[in-house]
Amino acid sequence: MLHRSETLILMFDFSLFLPHKCAQLWSTASSKLCALELGYVYSATIEELLSSQLESQPSHKQPSVFPNLQKICLTVDYITDAMVGKLSKGLPSLTHLELRDAPLMEPIVTHDLSNFGIQQINLNGKLKHLSLIRSQEFFNSYFRRVNDLGLLLLADRCARIESISLGGFCRVTDTGFKTMLHSCSNLHKLRLSCGIQLTDLVFHDICATSLSLTHVSLRWCSLISNRAVTHLVANTSLTVLELRHCRNLGDEALRAIGSLRKLKILLLDGSDISDLGVSYLKERVVGSLASLSLRGCKRVTDKSISYLFDRSCKMNLQELDLSHLPNLSDNGILSFAKSRIPLLQLRMRNCPRIGNTSVVALASMQVNGNGWEGSSLRVLDLYNCGGIHFLSFSWLNKPYFPRLRWLGLCGSVNRNLVDALANSRPFLAIACEGEEMASDQWANADRLYMSTVDDAIEDDEDMVDNNRTRTDLHNIS
Repeated sequence: MLHRSETLILMFDFSLFLPHKCAQLWSTASSKLCALELGYVYSATIEELLSSQLESQPSHKQPSVFPNLQKICLTVDYITDAMVGKLSKGLPSLTHLELRDAPLMEPIVTHDLSNFGIQQINLNGKLKHLSLIRSQEFFNSYFRRVNDLGLLLLADRCARIESISLGGFCRVTDTGFKTMLHSCSNLHKLRLSCGIQLTDLVFHDICATSLSLTHVSLRWCSLISNRAVTHLVANTSLTVLELRHCRNLGDEALRAIGSLRKLKILLLDGSDISDLGVSYLKERVVGSLASLSLRGCKRVTDKSISYLFDRSCKMNLQELDLSHLPNLSDNGILSFAKSRIPLLQLRMRNCPRIGNTSVVALASMQVNGNGWEGSSLRVLDLYNCGGIHFLSFSWLNKPYFPRLRWLGLCGSVNRNLVDALANSRPFLAIACEGEEMASDQWANADRLYMSTVDDAIEDDEDMVDNNRTRTDLHNIS
């Protein structure tokens, strides 16, 4: 398999293999391989692989493994200076470098990324996409050995960068981030997360640059306020704006966002917006949105839903996340159901006032188009909604929700009912343990909701089954 592939994605755990065994495995890889993504691998394994090849070849020749590799995406135990250096020197054609780690403990000096490692990135000057993310999934760990000097050194090599993602750089201040912005004149996509020293000043004079940003993500940047958003919207071509867990953002930020006529994805999880701010969206950009998340916005109530779905404008909304909203009730979902918006994904997990009435309203929605009747929902997350009981299951069976493919329910519901529902709908994945379906808005922003051939086949089979069910019900009546 390896000797023919041009793109290879292996999502299993490579840490189960010894480093020298992995090196032997990759010796069979195709010289035409241009993209590689690995689920989890030790940084030492990557170092061993590239070191053995570099040492075995004369300095004037390319290494025999991955000579044409342009894109590599790795999840590792630790991002280290040594690994970054080996990647930069051993992959001469690299244009896309994506590295992510999630340490279980604070890394020691020899197993960490520092300013020295940062300045080894992009030695060949060909990188167009760079992603360095330290996740806090298991432990609150950061790149503590990288400061403003590191980003200054990196900026000198990033003139051609078009997309950059940085997460966990706790010692980098506005000076470092601002230098990156002003040095990367071709930058279109910017993603910064866990920037605990990042403030509004980074974006103060962004309108004076030549940047034309289309994607901006600021996640867990607690010092960002409405003022930063006011400056950001000078990039009127923004199509994706993610402001998750920036808790100081309020209604004034939404007033500024209202000027973005091309905006397709807006994620506002955990912000301090209210119904008033949502009304600003209704007045301006809601017609262009394909995905909207108000998850965890505690001040949002049923009024926001009535503002968004009052039938006064045509909407292209396909994804809506209303999870963790204590003031959202069945009345809000009834307002949505009356609008007949052909939504594909609706998430309402951990909403204590959502109950059976919402399920009945959604099941009864009649959305016509492309030969379908009934609800258009493919994803419905009702996990831990306080009012969902066994009565809802009769509305989750066929012929209702004919296109549903993923359903989240509370694990405390009757297991026999869940099993019966699963048996009657073999194409429906049911999650009862609190798991969520992954959604990478950043990666799929330009290709939202493209149906696959398998989906089309499943839809056709469900359509036949649903038509039979409707005929049976008609004959019985």
